Amino acid sequence: MTAASFETLTQHVADLPAGDFVAHAAFLGKVPVLAMSDGRIRIGDASGAREVQAHDATILVAADDATRLVTGGDDGKVIAIDASGSLATLADEKGRWIDAVALGASGATAWSVGKRVNARDGKGRVKSLDLPSSSRGLCFAPKGYRLAATHANGTTLWFPAVSAEPERLEWKGSHLDVTWSPDGRFVVSSMQENQLHGWKLPEKTHMRMSGYPAKTRSLSWSGDGAWLATSGAEAAIIWPFSGTGPTGKAPRECGVRPKRTTQVAFHPKALVLAIGYEDGWVLLVRLTDAAELMVRRGTGGPVTALAWDGAGQRLLFGTEDGAAGLLTLPGG
Repeated sequence: MTAASFETLTQHVADLPAGDFVAHAAFLGKVPVLAMSDGRIRIGDASGAREVQAHDATILVAADDATRLVTGGDDGKVIAIDASGSLATLADEKGRWIDAVALGASGATAWSVGKRVNARDGKGRVKSLDLPSSSRGLCFAPKGYRLAATHANGTTLWFPAVSAEPERLEWKGSHLDVTWSPDGRFVVSSMQENQLHGWKLPEKTHMRMSGYPAKTRSLSWSGDGAWLATSGAEAAIIWPFSGTGPTGKAPRECGVRPKRTTQVAFHPKALVLAIGYEDGWVLLVRLTDAAELMVRRGTGGPVTALAWDGAGQRLLFGTEDGAAGLLTLPGG
């Protein structure tokens, strides 16, 4: 499909020059925030943005929970940032690379360094767990203080506050990112082998989701938890998770283009998906009728970050080559 054939929202996008690889996009309350790989955090929109230096090194990973942004760098530090730009050091691993971070309820934070995963509760108490291999994916359960951590040949579920043995979800291969369904019934990991693997809890029933031409590194649940959107193909691949999950069911493909998807982000309230591509394009696709709206016509590097605000009225995006923008949907 040609660019001219899309309806467009490009006139409602304000440029937010980032100047470097955008590692993460988020809204802290109503405030748009961009984390750049060079250690800077850009806070605010085009009318009054400011910057703070969170790391004197590269930001490797980041996560947010709408009130705070947490970053991990190759300086070994885990830093929390709020909407005012205030910084707090949560951990200092003395120069060891931070491989993954995650945020949970009541101020919980987790980060991984090599084979060790650390969980910090809202009162600052830290517990650690050693895994079979390094972990590049962490995710807290939607309720309670429980953490999922990927590693070689599976994913571990861990209650940091209790002495019970961690629960292993096994599947041969190298597991990367991990996500927990909003209802807590499914855990899904992306894999080095260009596929996803899932487990239905508590039975640990296996679900294999394959056929991707590239690795899936972006995962996003619909607001009702019925769909899981994924990157890694020349469309957003969207798996059905209502009922018993995707086993025996075909996924939907939305936003088909001759370029691979790199980022996906579901609207928080509607069945609308934001999709970023390897050529810098950004589209919105409505699942109910597959209608498409162009947000950005690609002009450079891959889209590396997408985020909706809590009201679903604004979409923030950033790219590998330092471009960024803020879409405000018309009509309120």
